Amino acid sequence: MTKKILLVATVQSHIAQFHRPLAEVLHAHGYEVHAAARNNLAEKNGLQLDFVDKVFDVRFSRSPKSKDNITAYNQLKAIVDSGNYEVVHCNTPMGGMIARLATRAARKKGTKLFYTAHGFHFYDGAPKKNWMIFYPIEKFFSRMTDVLITITHEDYKVASEAFHCKVAYIHGVGVSGERYKPVTIEEKLAQRRRMGYSQNAKILLCIGELNSNKNQVMAIRMMHKVVAKYPEAMLLLAGNGPKQKFLEQLIKQEELERNVKMIGYVTNLQDYQHIIDVQISCSLREGLPLNIVESMLSGNPVVAGLNRGHRELIQDGINGYIVDPNDYEAMSERVLNLLDNNDLRKRIVQNAIIFAQDFTFTSVKKELEEIYFGK
Repeated sequence: MTKKILLVATVQSHIAQFHRPLAEVLHAHGYEVHAAARNNLAEKNGLQLDFVDKVFDVRFSRSPKSKDNITAYNQLKAIVDSGNYEVVHCNTPMGGMIARLATRAARKKGTKLFYTAHGFHFYDGAPKKNWMIFYPIEKFFSRMTDVLITITHEDYKVASEAFHCKVAYIHGVGVSGERYKPVTIEEKLAQRRRMGYSQNAKILLCIGELNSNKNQVMAIRMMHKVVAKYPEAMLLLAGNGPKQKFLEQLIKQEELERNVKMIGYVTNLQDYQHIIDVQISCSLREGLPLNIVESMLSGNPVVAGLNRGHRELIQDGINGYIVDPNDYEAMSERVLNLLDNNDLRKRIVQNAIIFAQDFTFTSVKKELEEIYFGK
């Protein structure tokens, strides 16, 4: 009989972006890997879920109030009950809750339920209501979980002390050390020529869905001080989302059309990592942001707003900089320090590259091997 494992998430782009290393580990052990999630790939500019053996389009909604989630529960329960899966491995808040409810009968027959928490909504500094609402929900659902996988040390500590299942920790979901690696100055300039960017301009990159949480407003306003010193400096905003028109208007209002460019959702971020000078991230909340690791591996210094995800990755002044997420003056000062001081930049980059090695595909696949197969 074919050995099968089902990956579940709210949307297919989540699986496509974050779970290739897990699929490779499972395939190496002779498993078929299936995926169940809502098909949103048309929104993601060519992103493909091409490393699994079968895909189910399940009508999940991110909103807990949506009636679509009742349909999703019925769809997923039918898939699980008929699929004879050894493991159902779920992710994301709604995908995780519905999968655990839908797998209750299958667990009685031997199916194991794994859940990867990509950042709990309750954490040090979170609003009290988050602890009052989300903590008891996650603790309750841990009774329907065999293995909970955490990707931050803070989440691991909270879960291992109080939840009702086995808890493991891994260094995120993995980043390709082949795609994201340092390039020489000559390679950087050649890549800029190919992509149509100035050889002399200082280029900054900010990655993320265009929404309030990612806080691109701070990134845009920060540019005034950078442009005052480097008139040709450019900020690239990578991503799409509900705030796009608002941000386009803000760029015009701030008279930064020449210095801020929205490049949309791109699937070749490694090319952009190879042309920039500094990456910035202004998010108010993060679980464990892969784009920060990608930048570190690529040899680019990072300046980020303070949140628990950035705190997990960045030691301020050692392998990057952390500032108040609403202090664009402080962010611009840190950016200028890195642009002005080559020795400082080299020290930060060297420390970041060493630190980021634990988050590569190679490292994370070993951790997943240990969790699944004890190797």
